[in-house]
Amino acid sequence: MTPPEGWDAKEGPFRVETDSLGERRIPADVYWGVHTSRALENFPIAHRPIAVYSTFVEALAMVKLAAARANAEIGALDPRKAELIEQACREILDGKLHDQFVVGIIQGGAGTSTNMNANEVIANRALELGGWQKGDYARIHPIDDVNRSQSTNDTYPTAVKIALSLLLRSLLDELWALRESFSRKGVEFKHVLKVGRTQLQDAVPMTLGQEFHGFATTLAEDYERLKETTWLLAEVNIGATAIGTGITADPRYGAATLGYLRELSGLDLETAPDLIESTSDAGAFMSFSGALKRSAVKLSKICNDLRLLSSGPQAGFGEINLPPMQAGSSIMPGKVNPVIPEVVNQVAFSIIGADATVTAAAEAGQLQLNAFEPVIANFLLQSITWLRQACLTLRINCVDGITANEERLETMVGSNIGVITALTPHIGYAAAAALAKTALLTNRSVADLVVEAGLMPRDQVTKLLSPARLSGMETITTSVPVVPQHHGHPDARL
Repeated sequence: MTPPEGWDAKEGPFRVETDSLGERRIPADVYWGVHTSRALENFPIAHRPIAVYSTFVEALAMVKLAAARANAEIGALDPRKAELIEQACREILDGKLHDQFVVGIIQGGAGTSTNMNANEVIANRALELGGWQKGDYARIHPIDDVNRSQSTNDTYPTAVKIALSLLLRSLLDELWALRESFSRKGVEFKHVLKVGRTQLQDAVPMTLGQEFHGFATTLAEDYERLKETTWLLAEVNIGATAIGTGITADPRYGAATLGYLRELSGLDLETAPDLIESTSDAGAFMSFSGALKRSAVKLSKICNDLRLLSSGPQAGFGEINLPPMQAGSSIMPGKVNPVIPEVVNQVAFSIIGADATVTAAAEAGQLQLNAFEPVIANFLLQSITWLRQACLTLRINCVDGITANEERLETMVGSNIGVITALTPHIGYAAAAALAKTALLTNRSVADLVVEAGLMPRDQVTKLLSPARLSGMETITTSVPVVPQHHGHPDARL
């Protein structure tokens, strides 16, 4: 049976499709159908179609392809229909038809509109591949064939987890590359002495290389923490159908589909041990969101440090130079702003907010289903995508091009009273405190004051205040007695 087609003077050619609510005119050239049409009217919210997350669209195609194979294998679907459905899914996996995934990413119905959008696109493309017209659902039906043995409640979360798992691999690659960039800078700056700070006040010396090595280390820790979340996303509920009981699905279907999904995705997926619990619980999404937030927050802290260290360049810290990426002001000539760290900060702020949304949505689930998985999926897909891109731009457009302002750093270390901390084991805390006070008042060198006070010979002071000793890279292995002090005021000898 060929579906009726017509012509509208304003809209052009159309076909008529029917669902339980009645008939709808569908543009003749599109692959989506009546269910998608209603969703476009019902959810004009985000103005962002699910196609913005191409990996998610591909994950949906994997689920539908695996289901078609499994249904054919167990005798629940005609092999010819399964073959055509697989061909349509293969095209989607090759990047085609993504523009047909048009429903809004934020939607009511626990993801049903997304599931039906996929069913309709795949069914209509399969019809074309079979030599039939779009909408001729008597031959291949979006629900009876493409969605056979399935429910939104198991296909949607399974696709979300597959998409997140694949995106996680990409995020981990970028995070490690950023870690390597910071590590290289740690080696490059290993000889550059600087003043460390605590509570924004001068502390003790360190090297700029140590500071950047610390950035690399914290990113390596986050790499491991994110990698540990892989197992959270590996447990899927495919075969659960509506609420976890597997109603309408052959008992063999779940295992067969899982096997094909593992093959298609390359992921070590496994079936949840309790499908009813897995269908209703969003705890895995909440834990994964928390891991993304942790990584984003720590990356943002690093960016705060980069902005502070590069501040000025004349009236600020001015210790490092970030590569100039664009003019910074429409009114102040020559001003260059730290735009790359700033955009990474904003990504972190967004991920922090997204985590709060995911947490609220996970809590709001009721009984056998969490109806709010679309907002969970949206913010997790956004967070992981944005975090990956943030790591990429920070590495390429910022960290790789950072240079040290060595002359300024050398001047700051030379006049910094924090170096006297290295002498306290030898001259005592009280004398060191008095010398620090004198150095601040007179703006004189600590080393000169120590020698003039007769507390230590010049060569010993020079040795103790060497960059290697000050930064802790070279330690003192023998104890040195504290120089005896006169009774009375601690600076009596000064």
